[in-house]
Amino acid sequence: MTAADSAGDLDRALLRRAIELSHRCPPSTTAFSVGCVIADRDGTVIAEGHSRRDDPHDHAEETALKALSPDDPRLAEATLYSSLEPCGHRASRPRPCAALILETPIPRIVYAWGEPPVFVPASGGKHLADSGRAVVQVPELAEEAREANAHLAGP
Repeated sequence: MTAADSAGDLDRALLRRAIELSHRCPPSTTAFSVGCVIADRDGTVIAEGHSRRDDPHDHAEETALKALSPDDPRLAEATLYSSLEPCGHRASRPRPCAALILETPIPRIVYAWGEPPVFVPASGGKHLADSGRAVVQVPELAEEAREANAHLAGP
């Protein structure tokens, strides 16, 4: 994974939008509240999502990806922004978000907060990076991303 230094102003702005979306999630004691934004190569938002938007088991990345056709040509140069590291394991559905992202050509993933081991082991970022995707964590925004989940992760 690359260092936070490689995150520019556009990355921070779109990651903050994902964090805003995380605050729209219906509360849950069994899942994190996460927001996701997918932007094309120019930084134009082409899809957004948040946890539990359409179904109690939906993850943010899953809802954003559903808005796009898997063969959408914009995905080949897109960036996916998530307030929380995409999951590498999942209790509620068979395919974790990292696997769903790998089914697309999205080459770059930016997230704020590394997934704490509250529900499943954190491994999504590593899995994406090991699969050749560029993965950037922006830890200076982690506390903002954590706020929507303070009831799960503690103060």
